[in-house]
Amino acid sequence: MIRTIFWFIYFGISLIILQPTLLKVNRLAKMGKATEIDEITNQTAKKWARSLVKLAGVTVVTTGEEKIPSGAVLFVSNHQGNFDIPLLLGYIDKPKAFIAKIELLKFPMIRTWMTHMRCVFMDRSDIRQSLKVINQAIQYLKEGYSMAIFPEGTRSKGEAMGEFKPGSLKLAFKAGIPIVPITIRGSYKIMEQNGMMIKPAHVEIIIHDPVLTIGLTKEQAAEIPARVRNTIEQSIVGK
Repeated sequence: MIRTIFWFIYFGISLIILQPTLLKVNRLAKMGKATEIDEITNQTAKKWARSLVKLAGVTVVTTGEEKIPSGAVLFVSNHQGNFDIPLLLGYIDKPKAFIAKIELLKFPMIRTWMTHMRCVFMDRSDIRQSLKVINQAIQYLKEGYSMAIFPEGTRSKGEAMGEFKPGSLKLAFKAGIPIVPITIRGSYKIMEQNGMMIKPAHVEIIIHDPVLTIGLTKEQAAEIPARVRNTIEQSIVGK
């Protein structure tokens, strides 16, 4: 209980402490200095995410990072718990944005940081808004910004994967970039297994071989979603 309370206090205070940096980024945005914005936001996000994970008492081992290609990629990961975003932000060096739930727009400071990172916010109940967001995400990918998605759509809260929505992988095909499957193993043990109380845990992030999306036949392209899902799922319990 004490760890959980302290963690949430730190979460709020850390966002306040980062306000001067955010104001600087906002000024740079008005000046159109995209390169400087990218550098500051990516470094800030990585350090902040790592601090959240470490404060929770979590140890992390990342394997396979050398497999990530240069240029933009679409990271496709399973989704076990609330800590998955800070885990991917803090423990995979390649900068990345997220396709996030629209509910995050309710948190102004988080929303602004995520917007500068090129994150997009999707309302799954609004088809027109979702299509607009997808097109924006494709544009970011074409501009060289990597993105991460959770095709399950919501937390599985355990080892078993939820329904895998293959349509989300079309982003990579339309942008002509590789898919990099990721398995997160054990993140549900941080909160979801404990009635939402934060407890120390060990998490593994396994980065798999990239999957190309160009130069494929229609049949080959149709097989990619199942292939990606199987790659992720087989590593969850070390099969």
